[in-house]
Amino acid sequence: MSRVAAIDCGTNSIRLLIADADQGALTDVVRLMRVVRLGEGVDATGRFSDAALERTLAATREYAELIEQHDAGRIRFVATSATRDAANREVFFDGVRELLGVEPEVISGDEEASLSFQGAASVLSLDQADNLLVVDLGGGSTEFVMGNADGVTAARSMNMGCVRFTEKFLSTDPPTASEIAMAVGSARELIHSASIDVPLSQATALVGVAGSVTTITAHALGLEEYSSEAIHGTELPQQLTADACTDLLTMPRSVRGELPYMHPGRVDVIGAGALIWRTIIDELAERTNGRIASTITSEHDILDGIALSIASSERR
Repeated sequence: MSRVAAIDCGTNSIRLLIADADQGALTDVVRLMRVVRLGEGVDATGRFSDAALERTLAATREYAELIEQHDAGRIRFVATSATRDAANREVFFDGVRELLGVEPEVISGDEEASLSFQGAASVLSLDQADNLLVVDLGGGSTEFVMGNADGVTAARSMNMGCVRFTEKFLSTDPPTASEIAMAVGSARELIHSASIDVPLSQATALVGVAGSVTTITAHALGLEEYSSEAIHGTELPQQLTADACTDLLTMPRSVRGELPYMHPGRVDVIGAGALIWRTIIDELAERTNGRIASTITSEHDILDGIALSIASSERR
């Protein structure tokens, strides 16, 4: 058994998992998330802002202290969509190296998709014939990953996420009908592009991961507080999930902020996340002729995949 530390730095949040890994299974020691909005404005400027860098490095410093406190032997720091797009990313990398003593990795969309699938599939029962579609809906990108018990069979990462779509389309509170229509049109185009590489019509089950999807599930369940235990593994009728998406999309931000399971850092972007997830559900229903009647939510995602990848490299 070994103790590993995985850090997933995305467009909206930075997350830490310190876990004990034993023969492909993980036991959590610490699991944390901080909303730092690293990708704020990157789509428009192509650069990280000073404020975003300060927030993210402050969270990284906190994580470095926890990693030392819990004596994790191996660390992997993975950065995704926003960092791929930023011209001044070396400034960020220098800070990470200084704080953690490891080389930060900017992974490709394909590797991001693979790690997301590994994390989600690690806690699901997969039949050999299943075509499981895992959708990782992030702040700057969304990964579509098809796979089965043998691993990933097809994957595509698209520049479609809750922060990116909020900044690009949904400027009004609540969004107008024309803003919603433009965003849905763009999402449908990107889903179509993804379907060129990922055969969405062959999917036999749909699993959603990451903060937008888990928050939507909490809303659909009407939770009195955010509960990973209540959310993880939940299977809901597609219509119930779609209705929860519509509710969050059209709700004023002030009302969203009062929801007991809503993280403050998601209040302004969950509408776009809900729009994207609803559009994916609608597209999949059309492409599979209604064969998939439910959505499954997993709290295990790319973060778990990163931790598993460290443990796997140690065994080789």
